[in-house]
Amino acid sequence: MTGGRAVVTGIGVVAPTGVGAEAHWRSVRAGRRRTGPITLFDASGYPTRFGGEVADFDPARYADNRALVQTDRWTHLGFAAASLALDDAGLPEQAPDPYGWAVTLASASGGNLFGQRELQRLWSSPTRTVGAYQSIAWFYAASVGQLSIRHQAKGPCGVVVAESAGGLDSLAHAVRTVRRGTSVVLAGATECPLSPYALACQLRSGLLSEVADAQWAYRPFDATASGYLPAEGGAVFVVEEFGHARARGARIYGEVTGWGTTHDAAHTTADGAGNPHQYARAIRLALGRAGVEPDEVDVVVPDALGVPRYDRSEASALRAVFGARTPPVSTHKELTGRAHQGGSALDVATALLAFAHDTLPASAGPDVVAEGCELNFLRAERRPRTRIALVCARGFDGFNSALVLRGAPPAGQEWL
Repeated sequence: MTGGRAVVTGIGVVAPTGVGAEAHWRSVRAGRRRTGPITLFDASGYPTRFGGEVADFDPARYADNRALVQTDRWTHLGFAAASLALDDAGLPEQAPDPYGWAVTLASASGGNLFGQRELQRLWSSPTRTVGAYQSIAWFYAASVGQLSIRHQAKGPCGVVVAESAGGLDSLAHAVRTVRRGTSVVLAGATECPLSPYALACQLRSGLLSEVADAQWAYRPFDATASGYLPAEGGAVFVVEEFGHARARGARIYGEVTGWGTTHDAAHTTADGAGNPHQYARAIRLALGRAGVEPDEVDVVVPDALGVPRYDRSEASALRAVFGARTPPVSTHKELTGRAHQGGSALDVATALLAFAHDTLPASAGPDVVAEGCELNFLRAERRPRTRIALVCARGFDGFNSALVLRGAPPAGQEWL
């Protein structure tokens, strides 16, 4: 099976826009903003008090109590997203061929809420102890380990750490794993960077929005852009070898055909803007690997940090690749907040769902395009032409990634 094509046959979404791929898709099409006051802890004393949370999330629907007490909310979101993806793909909860399944996820911050609770107990109680699961619940690879055990995926598993870029890198890694002979890979990312410590760390960057109105706080590429809002959630995918998927009659959302990664070799700073040349190089690498010309791209889903100088830098990189007239650009991060690695995985879900529904959704913004951010923002829904999407992400401290997706052909047409 080496050298096989890698296709996506299952999508599991757990995000502020909804639990389940269809709930997310409805929110995206409606342009429903899901950011609001942070409720997972008391954020009233912080300059940033808003974020994107998964409303009415019940982790007990997706895992038993034994697993839940050992893990953080970030992993609970992963339990849900993986189960939803497997169900969507028509696969069982446990691998019939354990060594034919693998898990490759991305994670930036690990188990924030669990770690916060245990460290507070360490320093505030006379016993000066932490719970027995502290050592495994906060660790950034915890979700990979828990999902591999839960679903009996004993193939080559791993975790990717590249901040927001990692959600795309996990899919690239999954393709390589499939080409080396693994039939099924769970890939993607979830995050929960909403705890006092996690929020303090993000505030230290100087990139969070401190606007006191959730409707206006996160506005990528807009003249009023002031930074980003943190968010939890993300998406997990079933990435499957093409022949394996066809043999069992699976529905295929699309194929991962190209990816590219570069690094700026520089820290993200409050007065920086990233390296647009390295970012553009990652995009060109992805397009080249996919064998796609720039004018074949239907839609670009950008990183959309919402910090003016970073937005200008991203727009500059896109114009360097595509010229003055870029393909349609559509972003929906202002609806959810920035879920770091989970956010770029969610962008992939949106692109694949757009092809599945034969509809490119209008961009959630900007309302007034900021100077230097002039791109071809998609102002109304349209049908895809070539069914090719470019998803881009930039991770803090210099990571740049791009992923090319080819959507499944329209009904009645065969895969090439």
